[in-house]
Amino acid sequence: MNNGQVAGKSPQMEQLEEGKTYAWCTCGKSENQPWCNGAHMGSEFTPNVFKAEESKAAAMCHVQTNKKSTLLRWLAC
Repeated sequence: MNNGQVAGKSPQMEQLEEGKTYAWCTCGKSENQPWCNGAHMGSEFTPNVFKAEESKAAAMCHVQTNKKSTLLRWLAC
């Protein structure tokens, strides 16, 4: 299993909107961190897609370590 690229070492505050779908970068190559921009194409990585359950500010991690990164990873930042 390949490791993702470390895109940063601290979380970034993002305003999530209730009901909106987000694609969190797991490869670390996106220029739109922490969101996926398709830079993973051709690799084994895929974004972690989730729908915000409520509108709120969230600390989104930039640190990706492998393709198995989970939604719990950013919740624990």
